[in-house]
Amino acid sequence: MAVKIGIMAGSLREGSYNAKLANLAAEDARTLGADVTAIDLAEFDLPIYHHAIETDAFPDAALRLKETLKAQDALLIASPEYNGSIPGLLKNTIDWASRPTDGEGLVALSAFRDKAAGIMSASISPFGGLRGLAHLRQILSTIQMVVHPAQVSVPVAHQAFDGDRLVDDLPRQLLADMVGKVAAMAEGLRASN
Repeated sequence: MAVKIGIMAGSLREGSYNAKLANLAAEDARTLGADVTAIDLAEFDLPIYHHAIETDAFPDAALRLKETLKAQDALLIASPEYNGSIPGLLKNTIDWASRPTDGEGLVALSAFRDKAAGIMSASISPFGGLRGLAHLRQILSTIQMVVHPAQVSVPVAHQAFDGDRLVDDLPRQLLADMVGKVAAMAEGLRASN
């Protein structure tokens, strides 16, 4: 059975460099034979997480999101860097999907636990979003994902893309390599669980 990989960008901006990076990762995953689910965060109208909202009525959009993530063996996440960290959109997405539902225990983390993750960032800065990736790695590790050590950082993103394609071969090769490693890790984790 093909490994199932969910791919999302933590940006809704039209022309987002991280959405372009996520799309390239999806191409690589499909080339490997993975069953790819493109997760468009614009399709999930999530309120800002607050326990009172969760207690009163868990939002349908959050349930759909969580079910989508639960069905995956791995996640590939392309995240912009906002003030040295990840955007609120992505953090809110993770917060909602990490919440227990359907009688789960408080720390079930069924959308994330023991699943492989690969992280990447494209940024107009010369550091390529590295500070944000460090925070994303910490968050994903905290919710029990196995984050592959390989990561992709595309600096000076406004010059790194020609349309939807990366100009230089190196980041393109690094991306394909990371996607392959995450897919292999996901297969191993699935077999061991």
